Amino acid sequence: MSRNRSLAATATARVHQSPCPTDAATRTFSSADYPNFTHPIRPLPLPDFHSTYAPLITQPKQKLTQSPPIALAGRISARRDSGSKLIFLTLTTLTTSTQLVLSLANFADDPQQFHDAKSSFHVGDLVYAVGTPGRTGTGELSLFAHSASKLAPTLVDIPFKTGITDPEKRKRNRVGDLLVNPALQSRLLTRASIMRHIRSFFDTRGFIELDTPILGTQAGGANARPFVTHSAALDVDMHLRVAPELYLKRLVIAGFERVYELGRQFRNEGVDATHNPEFTTCEAYMAYANLDHLTSMTEDLVWDIVQKTASHEAGVVKVRVGDQDQDVVDVNFKPPYRVIDVVPFLEAKLAEPLPDLEAHDAVDKLKSLFARHSHSHLPSLPQKPHTVPRLLDAMIEHMIEPECVQPTFVRGHPSVMSPLAKSTADNSPIFCPFELFVARKELVNAYEELNDPNEQRLRFVQQQLDKDKGDVEAQPPDEEYCRALEYGLPPTAGWGLGVDRLVMMVTGVRHIREVVPFPTVKPKVNPNQVGKVDEAKEKEVEK
Repeated sequence: MSRNRSLAATATARVHQSPCPTDAATRTFSSADYPNFTHPIRPLPLPDFHSTYAPLITQPKQKLTQSPPIALAGRISARRDSGSKLIFLTLTTLTTSTQLVLSLANFADDPQQFHDAKSSFHVGDLVYAVGTPGRTGTGELSLFAHSASKLAPTLVDIPFKTGITDPEKRKRNRVGDLLVNPALQSRLLTRASIMRHIRSFFDTRGFIELDTPILGTQAGGANARPFVTHSAALDVDMHLRVAPELYLKRLVIAGFERVYELGRQFRNEGVDATHNPEFTTCEAYMAYANLDHLTSMTEDLVWDIVQKTASHEAGVVKVRVGDQDQDVVDVNFKPPYRVIDVVPFLEAKLAEPLPDLEAHDAVDKLKSLFARHSHSHLPSLPQKPHTVPRLLDAMIEHMIEPECVQPTFVRGHPSVMSPLAKSTADNSPIFCPFELFVARKELVNAYEELNDPNEQRLRFVQQQLDKDKGDVEAQPPDEEYCRALEYGLPPTAGWGLGVDRLVMMVTGVRHIREVVPFPTVKPKVNPNQVGKVDEAKEKEVEK
């Protein structure tokens, strides 16, 4: 079989396998349909075409005939033929569209090129054209082409007019959805803008962005269940990081007094509207600082991003808080933000003090607290294992988080809840953290870092005890990190932001997959077994 015939057969086979068959199945393709890019004139980006020529060409039928030829390239999203000698094409790239006018009269030097375009240009194809900028009789800015060629054909129908309306198809055909969904395109552009603003915010304040290991022998830095793999070369189990914290603090010890990392984290936990196994955070560490510095820094950063990237009125943004269209709240991001102190708030709600959380019977006393208040303030006991941190977490989730619709700093957590945070004073049961909640979702977590290596070892021992009880999220001891602390960690304030959640809030969507380029999706067919997955169970998990 010849190469051309083989390519045609492969293309046709792919079309028949596609969920969106097209008339491309009746066409044949060869290597000539996929040319190398050898055109001497680089195409002008469509947004630049508009910004450059819209102010220069203001009248209908006006053309810049004296200007050098302009080249444009893009995907055809619409085609309209006016007789046999005139074609109007719409070229689209992301959120910008431009009209391309093909007239036989403008192809006097090579009329066959016009006829080739007329017969072979289809909606979805990628094309290149050279011509003169101008406006049509109706005043639409256009490129009047005198040369046009195809760069690559499409083998599937692309529903530019209707979009992909089936939620299941949207989820599983990300490329197709991105092509026809301007709202999704806009959200990803907003995401990119937010990430630029985060970097600029820290760069202008003297922070240095450095990369830390994604793969290591310790997952480190947060209470979470890690992904585990095995290194064939080293013959050891390794983990995808759940947080970059411990390595960033090593950098502070080594003299990088202001350091941050904007990157990916991985947690082998649930998938729902606000959790994806792979997600993006920004963590920053500042030596010789405390929570007061981080509080004002957080307000400055969030307020700056909302002003620059969100659709808002005087700082008020409409944020989704539920599944229904009416589940929207007006959130005022303008500082200062409300503050809730954890222990006094819980004790006031319960009308009794919390037990000694470091006592050997603390778990039993907390469980008794749940039993006494199960019909009023507290839910039933969370799933086992029952540890002090997990029980306190359930109390905060049920009693405090619902209060945090407007931006709220939740601070003063009991020290048993974090093995890496510093207490407020010697032997104090309260440590120095805060969490920023917005629309009942955690957005920022920060605390003053524990820098006593011996105390850190004791905290790790307690974490190991919790792990031995079945808490898969508890951190194992990291002696290498403790030895690094022996060099001396200056008083340091650490800070972490959930970037995906911030983008969700700014863009007003309820599901994390609407702000991630390629969210994790369970395959319809498990490649390791025959048969389909339970789709009903899958949908329940991803709600």
